[in-house]
Amino acid sequence: MIANLHTRFDRRRLIQAGAVAFAAAQAPNWLKAAAETDAAVNALVLDNNLFALELYQEIRAANEGNLLISPYSVSLALAMTFAGAAGTTAEQMANAMNFAIDAGDLPAAFRDLTADLTERGTADDDPDEGQTARTLSVANAIWGEQTFPFNDDYLNVLSEEFGAALNLVDFKGDPEGARIEINDWIAEQTNDRIENIVPEGAITPDARLVLANAIWFYGAWLRDFNPEFTSDDEFTLLDGENVTVPFMHQQERFDYAQGEGYQALELPYAGSGFAFTLVMPDEGTFEEFDASFDADTMKRIVNEFEWTEIILSLPSFSFEFGASVADALKALGMTDAFDDGLADFSGMVGGETDERLFISDILHKAFIALDEAGTEAAAATVVIMEGASAAPSDPIQVDIDRPFLFAIRDTVTGAILFLGRLLSPEA
Repeated sequence: MIANLHTRFDRRRLIQAGAVAFAAAQAPNWLKAAAETDAAVNALVLDNNLFALELYQEIRAANEGNLLISPYSVSLALAMTFAGAAGTTAEQMANAMNFAIDAGDLPAAFRDLTADLTERGTADDDPDEGQTARTLSVANAIWGEQTFPFNDDYLNVLSEEFGAALNLVDFKGDPEGARIEINDWIAEQTNDRIENIVPEGAITPDARLVLANAIWFYGAWLRDFNPEFTSDDEFTLLDGENVTVPFMHQQERFDYAQGEGYQALELPYAGSGFAFTLVMPDEGTFEEFDASFDADTMKRIVNEFEWTEIILSLPSFSFEFGASVADALKALGMTDAFDDGLADFSGMVGGETDERLFISDILHKAFIALDEAGTEAAAATVVIMEGASAAPSDPIQVDIDRPFLFAIRDTVTGAILFLGRLLSPEA
């Protein structure tokens, strides 16, 4: 089993070695000079993007309809968990999460990448518009059973590298009170977009540690849509049925690519290097394209972008998606972490106890709203642990009137923050 894991891990290293210029290649020319991040951060972005598409495929196969995840949120929450893992449990987690850099360098790499993203993703309020042009907030927190002997070194790593100080709670005597506290923190960190991520009964008296990440993003379009041009039109669903929804319209230059089986374009947000990347498969091919969508496909599409005059028609939409990602991670090879007899999180334990910590569930919830002004997106991940430019040419008409895939990503580092698909704007 361990040999097989090493083989898969080494194969991913080869994939990464062939894509070392991924982050820099994705950045537009005027941003490439800003892409001066260290080797560990660049490697982490590659690792996270590989994981993002693998996780998307596992969740896609188990769910119908619109889908949205924040792979960065999941990666952060599990990086905090990974810091206390050992033995085969740690090896499986590294393999499933594509954590290819040295385990000792991982927390600092996440710290530096998050700091870079949030620094560029934060702007003062626009006095003319009365709103924030762009905001990216990333927060981590942990809650621990007040009687459990946690390892001080582990807690120091979470506090210093992830900004997650320990909140002591009474899981044994008041699990419902702890659940409410966790949900309230996540709602506050996500501008009330992610509520009740932990359902009633999910926190039991057996809980010993809960690790959470929350991410909230608002980006104003670099070139917004005039609401006066918004009008109803038809969006074609996968079954061929048409639904009437509001479509936004504008003519501008965007990064655009048309390849074999797809059209793609990227709408930049004001100021930060973040962008909304959209990939619409050819008519009648969505399911096949969706099932084969991977990090290599995303990289190839982004590298084919050219500055093009576009007459754009795009539906406004909003939806929420929530799911346990435990089964998806098990399918990626992370199995021992969920087994109360095999899990090895000994790095979290600092005193005498007969209990073995294991992951009982990993909950994820995400929200997105896209309109004429910009995009708001939020996500949270909860890990529950128990004992036991080219010259303008003639414009191209692009009507996004059928299902498409999308991502919110950082064009400087290439980091994918949100990833999803829209099958119906009416969801």
